[in-house]
Amino acid sequence: MAEDKFAFILNKYKEAHTLREYFVPKFEECYEYTLPQRESFYFESPANNRADKIYDETAVVGVQEFASRLQSGMIPAFAKWFSLKSGTDVEDDELMAVDEQLEKVTDYVFQVINNSNFNQESHEAFLDLAIGTACLLVTEGDETQPIKFNAVPLPQMLLLSGPDGKIDWIFRLRNIPIHQLQILYPKAKLDDEIIHMMARDPNKKCEIIEATYKHYGEDEETWHYCVLMKKMKKVIYEEEFKGQGGNPWLVFRWSKASGEVYGRGPVFNGISAIKTCNLVIEMILENAQMAISGVWQISDDGTVNPDTINLVPGSVIPVAPNSDGLQPLKMAGNFNVADLVLQDMRHNIKKALYNEMLGRPMAKTPMSAREVAERQADLQRQIGAAYGRLQAEFIQPLIKRVVYLLKKQGRIQLPVIDGREIRVKPESPLSKAQQQQDVLNVDSFLELVMMRFGPQMLNMVVKSEVAAEYLAKKLGVPLEILREPEEREAIANQIAQMAQQGQVAPEGGAAPPNQAPPEMSEEMPV
Repeated sequence: MAEDKFAFILNKYKEAHTLREYFVPKFEECYEYTLPQRESFYFESPANNRADKIYDETAVVGVQEFASRLQSGMIPAFAKWFSLKSGTDVEDDELMAVDEQLEKVTDYVFQVINNSNFNQESHEAFLDLAIGTACLLVTEGDETQPIKFNAVPLPQMLLLSGPDGKIDWIFRLRNIPIHQLQILYPKAKLDDEIIHMMARDPNKKCEIIEATYKHYGEDEETWHYCVLMKKMKKVIYEEEFKGQGGNPWLVFRWSKASGEVYGRGPVFNGISAIKTCNLVIEMILENAQMAISGVWQISDDGTVNPDTINLVPGSVIPVAPNSDGLQPLKMAGNFNVADLVLQDMRHNIKKALYNEMLGRPMAKTPMSAREVAERQADLQRQIGAAYGRLQAEFIQPLIKRVVYLLKKQGRIQLPVIDGREIRVKPESPLSKAQQQQDVLNVDSFLELVMMRFGPQMLNMVVKSEVAAEYLAKKLGVPLEILREPEEREAIANQIAQMAQQGQVAPEGGAAPPNQAPPEMSEEMPV
């Protein structure tokens, strides 16, 4: 049975390996020109630095800036970038109470995330995302750090998609000393042969395949996890995860061509401009070297020996009578044309990496809040498709995974709402930029009705209470500052009673002349 499972998983691994080989040359090229310090597909050690092939740092710096800006736009550190909300099936009378409980859970989840290594590892994952595909491993931690995150380099990963188009086979290939088996996999079943090898040569390298795959046909979402020793053809560990959030892997892509598993990022799409920019700089440096040292021509008069000539200040070079001797050769290159091409290429690279959307590094005056909002909204429109994919493949699975692990550890308890759904609401700066348009639409409508028809028509058409709640939700106003429905009803009744007594004007009417402001009663909620 174990041999059959090993053969089944190994066949899927070979299929994933064959599929990845089509992308490896392109991926390696992208890493070589933008992330030379990262692990290569062709050699294991990241110490083999490939930075000596880079002549222009525009793409290298641009990728770092892309990852930082995307991180600050989607998951800003120590800021609330999501909230847990009740689903659409929750009754209106239960809605506020359930949301208040979920808000406490949200605060605790943020506390756990901020105290973990999430910010560091997510930045590393976003660097891989610039190429196209990022892989983040989310596992249980310890008492001080309940959740651990690990950004795994793409050269270690192999992927396959399932019948629904989603990634349902995830392989990680590791080459480790055999003595680390018990450290990395403490629950692994090691037979006598493996123990004998560990005792004989503990530093001997062994190939490990970690396979995580989805099991279809069950009512509840189920993921299987297996650890295989490739050369020994053995399965040393198995585990099963049930429920939403059971998958320990977060595999997210920037964009994807139809039928492909691996993503295509800004670097993947802009590699031609990056290579051209490097080539132009290389040619400029060669031309500069020739311009500094010069290219010389001599008359073949038998006097000047080019093998022994020494071009240093103060040197005397003998020449034959009536000979041109040593003469500088006019350079053929045009630095102005090269500079124009370089500027154009650098602009294209920054545009491909979205580096020029939010900042004005050379501006003498800071941007206004409105300009920042407009640029943020423009950026959101440009990356709308990628942002939607990141919400579905990164944000939503991330929160489900963290909630899954914290529930498993008994650290949180979700409110009982009869099994009805709980949704994850994004509240990042990019999502708020999208919601800002809804606020502007409502604001424009209210202003237009007020100007055209007056306050009486506005009060007749618009439900003030509902409009205020809608704007509060879109702007991310905390629930604790909003009054409960019972308090609102009590205040409305008291205002109506006061209006009947002539103490205050009814809604939309004029206040009685020379009327002192009414005193608030002690029973009136504050």
